Amino acid sequence: MTDNVPAGPLADVRVIELAGIGPGPFAAMMLADLGAEVIRVDRAADVDPTAFGGPHPDLLNRGRRSIGVDLKSPPGRDVALALTAGADVLIEGFRPGVTERLGLGPADCHAVNPHLVYGRMTGWGQHGPSAPEAGHDIAYLALTGALHGIGRAGERPVPPLNLLGDFGGGGMLLALGLVSALYAVRGGAAGQVVDAAIVDGVSVLSTQIHALRHLGRWRDPRGVNLLDGGAPFYDSYECADGKHLAVGALEPRFYDELVRRTGFPLPGDTALDRTDPENWPALREAWARLFRTRTRDEWATLFTGSDACVAPVLDWTEAPVHPHLAARETFVEHHGVTQPAPAPRFSGTPTALHRPPPHPGEHTDELLAEAGFGADRIADLHAAGAVA
Repeated sequence: MTDNVPAGPLADVRVIELAGIGPGPFAAMMLADLGAEVIRVDRAADVDPTAFGGPHPDLLNRGRRSIGVDLKSPPGRDVALALTAGADVLIEGFRPGVTERLGLGPADCHAVNPHLVYGRMTGWGQHGPSAPEAGHDIAYLALTGALHGIGRAGERPVPPLNLLGDFGGGGMLLALGLVSALYAVRGGAAGQVVDAAIVDGVSVLSTQIHALRHLGRWRDPRGVNLLDGGAPFYDSYECADGKHLAVGALEPRFYDELVRRTGFPLPGDTALDRTDPENWPALREAWARLFRTRTRDEWATLFTGSDACVAPVLDWTEAPVHPHLAARETFVEHHGVTQPAPAPRFSGTPTALHRPPPHPGEHTDELLAEAGFGADRIADLHAAGAVA
């Protein structure tokens, strides 16, 4: 961990991450951002020493050191177990049964470290008919009903990037589970397995929609409800310059402020009763005509300091320099790269970025030495191809 930066609330936690993609690395990144020491076990075949010396471009891997190990070789397995023996958490994102076949399953790891929190990240979970199958974010959203609810009325469902499944329902769920299990271990409980499945996480995230359905306040067709783009006062609109404005004036007083600031409606249009969904199509057309009379930034200036709940739709380059996000340092520059800052924020144990993303195997010898391997043993492991 680098010097002269805050340690974070997880400063005494050590994590072993068996390299994967997407939600597993995101969970590991979250823990590293919170101050945990995270060691990423990369494949020995991915190690390229000529790349060492500068940050790897994959920001999901920030905050780690990396060791290159051939987990399929017995000596490589022994290295992984030696690292696990001194860790608090292990994260793996393979299909069910893979780590067991490698000799690195929960039973193997708990044999060397009974207090270990063993985190498993999959899309389908560790059991069930689909558990052995491959999958991606869009399939998990489809099965849980979430994808059905995202899109315009009368049109096909639209995948919301992979933020809802991989990262919200996957990596974030795993990070919460790991910290919760750590809390239990620190209270005297034994180590345990955390089974984080994206289908479970997305389902939990959709609890409010299920509640609204039971309350009779949500209709199953997409794009016809209050929060899915059905309401004209909770939608995005094209402006005169082709850029867009996001409007979220749900409550009456916020809508009144929206009307007051804009002078809605234009001559020839009618301010219909917004509480009647039958009026929503006509209201949307009227608002669309109004918002096309000015540029996005002209509208944004008009709404500055108001409670109309309107914001400009910024692109990836514009977002970091928006005055509010800049004031909060929501994005930071680290090793020459602008990136999202750690979140959330802590008053007593502040977080910070400690390391740039490593290249696979960049810290192999350093980490082996810290784990108690002597110089001769390290040389033998390299010669055998067990590490790189």
